[in-house]
Amino acid sequence: MDIDPSQLASSHAVDFLTSKIRTIVGFPKEGIQFKDITTLVADAQAFHICLDLMAEPFIGHDIQAVAAMEARGFIFGGALAARLNTGFVPVRKPGKLPAEVDEIAYQLEYGENRLQIHKGALRSGARVLIVDDLLATGGTALATASLVRGQGGVVAGFVFAIELDFLEARVKLAEDVGADVPVHSLVHVK
Repeated sequence: MDIDPSQLASSHAVDFLTSKIRTIVGFPKEGIQFKDITTLVADAQAFHICLDLMAEPFIGHDIQAVAAMEARGFIFGGALAARLNTGFVPVRKPGKLPAEVDEIAYQLEYGENRLQIHKGALRSGARVLIVDDLLATGGTALATASLVRGQGGVVAGFVFAIELDFLEARVKLAEDVGADVPVHSLVHVK
């Protein structure tokens, strides 16, 4: 289920957030136009508005954990967990978590990567909101959803500050977790 953008942020708020995102041409490699959120989070007003707009659709929806991916997802994930009065589950690259982990390998547009969460990080049936700064190809979000479900959690929704619409990852998310699971992104890059 897509969230109706007309019921969320005003175009003025989205334009303001968009103006705070810097594009770095040729990073991390030639041909990429990297969307840099450090300029958004450095602006207290923009960061506050962004977090409020990311949290709002999920308030009152019994979110029992927020899972966010290393590293930029952590910036939003911990703050959203606090706003939603729930716990935070870090999803990390290999070798970063101190206890036993569940792990998944997934494809990137230019290779393979792996993600881990602590074993037992989620209780069975927990409704989990998956958070990241950017939805591009969807690989990281899908891998995280797989880790959540592997521990018996339920993917209650996805939220992103930015979505690269032209990559159509939203379609992949719906195919994997179901069209009824909300995918909420603030800034859309066509």
